[in-house]
Amino acid sequence: MQFHIENMTCFGCARSVTKAIQSVDKGAVVNADPENRKIDVETSATRAEIETVLAEAGYPTSREAA
Repeated sequence: MQFHIENMTCFGCARSVTKAIQSVDKGAVVNADPENRKIDVETSATRAEIETVLAEAGYPTSREAA
């Protein structure tokens, strides 16, 4: 799955995003690209679950990369 996260502007943000996703799926693999504000996620969680935890962490996703 790919997500666009406008608020993810640095690698500190990327760590927070990864931590949020791994709170739902500890085995999730997250490849973050803060420069382009995108992440690729390999997970067993649903898109809705990921979007929910990201929003709760302060990193809402946009549908741009859906």
